Amino acid sequence: MKKKLSTIVICSVLALVMALSLCVVGCGGAAPEKDKIVIGAARPVSGPLAQIGDFAMGPIMTMWSEEVNAAGGLDVAGKKMPVELKIYDDTSDLGTSIRLIEKLILEDKVDFLFPNCSTAFLYASAPLANKYKYVYLGAEGGCTTLTDMLPELPYVFGVLNYSDYYQIPVLAEVLAAQGVKTAAIIYINDLHGVEYYHTSLSEFMKVGIQIVMAEAVPPYAEDVELVLKAARDSGADALCAYVYPPTTIAVPGQAAAIGYNPKAMVLGPGVNFEFFKDIYGAEMLEGLIGFGAFNKKSSPALSEWIDKFVARFGLGAMDWWGGAFYYAALECFGQAIEKAGSLDNTKVRDVMASEHFDTILGDTWFDMTAAGEGGGLLSKDCHPGQVGQWQDGTYEVIGPSDKVTTSKVVYPKPAWPAP
Repeated sequence: MKKKLSTIVICSVLALVMALSLCVVGCGGAAPEKDKIVIGAARPVSGPLAQIGDFAMGPIMTMWSEEVNAAGGLDVAGKKMPVELKIYDDTSDLGTSIRLIEKLILEDKVDFLFPNCSTAFLYASAPLANKYKYVYLGAEGGCTTLTDMLPELPYVFGVLNYSDYYQIPVLAEVLAAQGVKTAAIIYINDLHGVEYYHTSLSEFMKVGIQIVMAEAVPPYAEDVELVLKAARDSGADALCAYVYPPTTIAVPGQAAAIGYNPKAMVLGPGVNFEFFKDIYGAEMLEGLIGFGAFNKKSSPALSEWIDKFVARFGLGAMDWWGGAFYYAALECFGQAIEKAGSLDNTKVRDVMASEHFDTILGDTWFDMTAAGEGGGLLSKDCHPGQVGQWQDGTYEVIGPSDKVTTSKVVYPKPAWPAP
């Protein structure tokens, strides 16, 4: 009788264990063991922002994932797991981008998210990713308003340098050191342009540069001849055009056509891409200033990485502003997953917030807000450069002076080449 009761008890226990196991799988508990890491993103595969996305974070995501997979994947608690990128086309539309990110989170249930493209898009999507507790790296974008929100966004990690972090302060010093006294500003009427303009108001004043003309243009405007004429007629020493492609692409050609050649010309996103040189030729670009920057002379590690990038995508795909930043951030991200030994975003976030990482930028870390409880920014001490200038076909680092500048500033800007 005792033997029969023991058998009944054992069978009952086994049945209970099986039932609990089924409930864990079917009732929202632990998922079946994974064999890959799925990372989702809403990106501008088409539309006007594709001119940025195709040459900025786009190839960097591809390169990083290929290299991770060539090494067998990321080591997650002793198991090598390859990476799969799940990319949706947001068509350069902000509403579509947000809806697709929600789809990636709620329907596709991806393990991690990569960022969308542009300052306005990043500003809108970062709080959404944080809401669902997804680690969210910044890419092609950064803004003072998002910086102010970081104490409440612990999962957000800004990567790129931007207006007051510390591009415009460095630009102001560079221009003032060359004797610039007046500036004309053209800016796109969206978050990026407005913030660069307002940061310039304060930073230029600090160094004695007077803004004598400022005018907004629509995003992606291709005909800016009238505002360029107004800038020319202002007599300003410098023109600063805080615009996106295709406006950036339009400015040099239209300025040359009306005989406008200021002593300094600063352009926004676009001038930092190698394809900009392919459009105009090196002579046309001589002396143009932009943001970033790095090149093969910045460090041996960056020189080696540039060679690998060019071998994979060709020189024409290089972004001399953000490329190295984005790749280094993904190195931090991959190392954080391995150090956490988990695909849990909270555990990965905590490693990223507290550790230093060895990347192509050298010792790399994020400066966190709210005593480490908020989000963070890639430390400015890790930035290889803030301001660049095209000289003899190379995008040279000309500031800040306390970093490895790769050339002296060319000022005044040379005349446009003859038609």
